Parts: sequence; structure tokens; C-alpha cells
Amino acid sequence: MRVQPAFLNRLAIPPLLSLSLLSGTALAVSTLLGSQAKATQASNPQNPELYVGIVQRFGSKPTDSLTLQARSGDRLTVRFKTNGQEQAVTGTTAKLEIVTQALPEPKLEERVVLSTHRSFESAEADANRWRSQGIEVEVAQPERWQVWAKRDVYSNPVVRRLLLQNLQSKGIQTAYLDSRVVQKQPKSSLVLNGYRYNRDYVDISSTQGVIQVSPIGDERSRNLYAGSLRLQPNTYGNYTLVNRVPVETYLRGVVPHEIGTWAAPSVLQTQAILARTYALRNLRRFAIDGYQLCADTQCQVYNGLSGTASATDRAIAATKGLVLTYQNELVDAVYSSTTGGVTAAFHDIWQGSERPYLKGVLDSVGSPWDLARYPLTEEQNLRRFISQKNGFNEEGTRWFRWRAESRLAELTKELKTYLASQNSPLARFKAIQQLQVLQRSPSGRVLKLAVITDLGTVELEKDNILKVFYAPNSTLFYLEPLYGANKSLQGYAFVGGGLGHGVGLSQTGSYRLGDLGWSSDRILSFYYPGTQLQPLNAAIVFWREPATEQVSR
Repeated sequence: MRVQPAFLNRLAIPPLLSLSLLSGTALAVSTLLGSQAKATQASNPQNPELYVGIVQRFGSKPTDSLTLQARSGDRLTVRFKTNGQEQAVTGTTAKLEIVTQALPEPKLEERVVLSTHRSFESAEADANRWRSQGIEVEVAQPERWQVWAKRDVYSNPVVRRLLLQNLQSKGIQTAYLDSRVVQKQPKSSLVLNGYRYNRDYVDISSTQGVIQVSPIGDERSRNLYAGSLRLQPNTYGNYTLVNRVPVETYLRGVVPHEIGTWAAPSVLQTQAILARTYALRNLRRFAIDGYQLCADTQCQVYNGLSGTASATDRAIAATKGLVLTYQNELVDAVYSSTTGGVTAAFHDIWQGSERPYLKGVLDSVGSPWDLARYPLTEEQNLRRFISQKNGFNEEGTRWFRWRAESRLAELTKELKTYLASQNSPLARFKAIQQLQVLQRSPSGRVLKLAVITDLGTVELEKDNILKVFYAPNSTLFYLEPLYGANKSLQGYAFVGGGLGHGVGLSQTGSYRLGDLGWSSDRILSFYYPGTQLQPLNAAIVFWREPATEQVSR
């Protein structure tokens, strides 16, 4: 859906989806992007609506089922189309179930997967690199993030194979043909008032604007959601349950689950500003599926109205409409649990163009380390840095420093799984002979890790290291070989600091800054230097696609 009419060059952000009950379709407006710089703005700067996939793969199991329930004294209104006409049915409780249907004849489902990534950020940067080479692409998330050759462009089996052959002739090993024959498919089924309706699109609302959702047989997982819901097909042959909710209400279900409720008010306000900024900047993540955001750690944890708290509600209200910007564009408001004493630059973790406000910052109010004099690109400096435990904002916390051991059998299994998912011929290797750090960033993060096997060397880059190996909690680590009694290599210890990517705010570090009396704007300036706080307004650019991404391979 890459079209380039002039009026889209500064596309206003209405709701991303057109949820017209009469149309029965979902239009992903933010996918209408060309190769030139595009911008997205706010048309409703007060409280834009979001479209959040709260159940992303409904129907991936034939036993999937959900109960939708109105609160006491309220009723649900369920709308769908029957024979082309809108139909509305009311009741207090509805069930969504899956009915497996055999297809009249087998169907071939096929796509060219160009690359696979741990994060959306790297997938999007790689997508821009493919576009710069003249290949139309789209970003998907069947499980991991992937870049696909655009299906409506490469719609013919012959064209797909020619593309793949051309890429392989150029030595590109990441691309492969994902092909399967489908003989049956899941179909959604709604049960209400004793009647069953088999419909692909179903809209659910309530008079009070609150709906309870729970997997049948799992009452502990039930959540309350404000706004309305829609069940709609996704790209992967099943369904997504989408919550349409204003951003300020959405934040009530994010902030307490991301930062907790016990921190100083300025810390909670900082998290509210970042969560608002992050959501509005990332409306394009699931354009391929016709919604905007997910409800887990691939976006931000969102549990609706379940778990809301007065402390975080006050923080959201105190910062209503405030977002963090850089040169009048929303920042990439990424944050992590723990940095390990130094934040990572954007390019330390992900592919893509640099963000000037996301750079390495010593996570301390003092001077426990001199990064200019002792850069963490040097292995010996990094080891000394990890051994130092005092003087940092995160000192004494669980993930500030850690050691995790992994035996060769575990490392081998993890690498084989990864290489098989990449269709790599090296997946047939038998033994890992050595791990070796090849390159570090100034923040100490491992940029390249060599895994030497009996069949050849696999080089893992940046956050893909964490995609492959379970043991390290971040890419801020060094390696210690583990030897057996006969001095044979048994495995490795990963010795490091931090939890997560380490870019931007350290939530653990912000707790200390809040205890020291720092305001939210001071905390934000510390972790995102050069940025500005602004109220949402029509002049702010939500996101601009870079004209060309320079992506290292």
C-alpha cells in the first residue's frame, strides 16, 4: 500500500483504523508511505484514539475462546453484517470461539522473507534498506519481526522465485521462501443469547464503555477494557481483538505495569510522559494487520483498567497531553529496566539512523567512571567497569550486576534453533568451538559476537545476540570460558550488567533520581539530552520516515 499522493506528505493522524460497521474493513492509513520523508501529525491533539491489539493471535489454537462481559447493570451491543446488512444484538455476555473449517481445496500460502529480527526497530531499518534497493517490502510479526517482500507486488509464484534467485546470486543468505499448503482454517464464531454467529468482523461496545475480557477457564487473566472492541482478521490466518481507546485512558493501563506505583511522583510522571510519547510515535507498528500497538513488551505492557492505581492516575493527569520532542518531532521514547551503569546509544542496539538524543550517558549523579578516559570499547576497561559496583544510580539493585552460566549443550541448541529459523546451511553444525567478542560500542555493548563452529563462523550483531542466546540479560557483558577437569571447554559465563536494551531511561535509575528530589523534566533531560517537553499540538510531527537508511550488515 505504498502510494505517494501529495496530501499524504504530511498526513494528519486521524484514528488509524476506519472502523465503519458498514464497510466491514480496516484501513491502515499509516502504511501509505512513500520513499521520501513522510510525516504524521495530530489532528486531535487533546486525546487521540489508539487501536491496541490486546489478543493478537486469536485462533492460533483451535481451543482458543474468550468471554466478553458487561458490568453489572450494563449490556453489550454486538454489531456485524449479515447478508450485507448491519445487524446489532444485545446481551450481557458473549463468547468468542474458534471453529476449524476445511477449505474446498488446498491453498498455497507463500511469501519471501527477506530478514528476521528481534525488534521492530531493526526490522524497520532493514525494510528501509531494502526499499532503497528498489524492493517493495512490508514489516510483519508472525512470531519474530520479519521483513517480507510486499505480497501484492510479488503476488506471482514465478516472480517470488525470481526475486529469491536474484538475491541469492548476490550472496544474500537471509532471504528464503516461506511456503505452506493450507487445508483448513480457523473461523471466528460468536455465541450470544443462545445463538451462534460465524463472522470475521465483530464490533463490541457497552453502554458504560467498559468490557471485561477473559479466556474461558482462566478467570485470573481477565481484564477490564475501556472503549470498544473489534475482532478482525490478521495477516497470519487468525484474528486480533483490538481495543479502541483514548490515549489518556490507555495510559492508565500502561504506567502502573511498566514502572509500578510506589515510586516518587516525579518518576511516575516521567513514565507517563514517555509512555504517551512512545505510543503516539509507534502507531505504524502493526499497519500490516490494520491496528497500531500491541499490549505486551514488544510495545508497552497494557492491561486495560485492571491494576489502575491512584498514584499513577495522578501522574497521568498531571502530565496530560505532554510529550517529549526533538526538533519538533516525537522522540523514540524507549526505556528499559536497568542500564548497568551506562545507557546505550540507539545504534548500539538497533540498526537504523542515529537518534542524537539517545546516546551513552553515565547513569550516575556522581563521577564513578570517566568514559572519555576509559572508553568501554576496550575489553579491559569494560571488565573493570563491571567489577565496579558503587557510585551508580542503580547500585545494589537486582539486575545492576549479574553472572549467568550456559553450557555448550544449551548454547548449541539455541544456535541451531536460530540458524534453522533462518534456513541457514550452518544449522547442520555439530559443535561450538568458541565464542569471541569482536566489537564493542563506547557504552560497552557487544556489537559483534563471533560463534565459531565446526562448519564455520556465525557473526551475531547487536540485539540479535539476545535473540539467539538466553543467558545474557543485556549486551553489556564479557565472557568467561568454563572448563572441565580435563581443561576442555564446557561452556561460558556471561558476566555483565543491566536488563534489557539499556537505551534511554533506566527505570531503576529513575527511582533514585526521584528519591533525590529530581523533577520529571530534569530526569528526562538527563536520559534524553537535547529534548524538549511540549503539549500535544497539530505542529508536532509524530514520525518521519528517513529518506535513506544506512544499515550495516
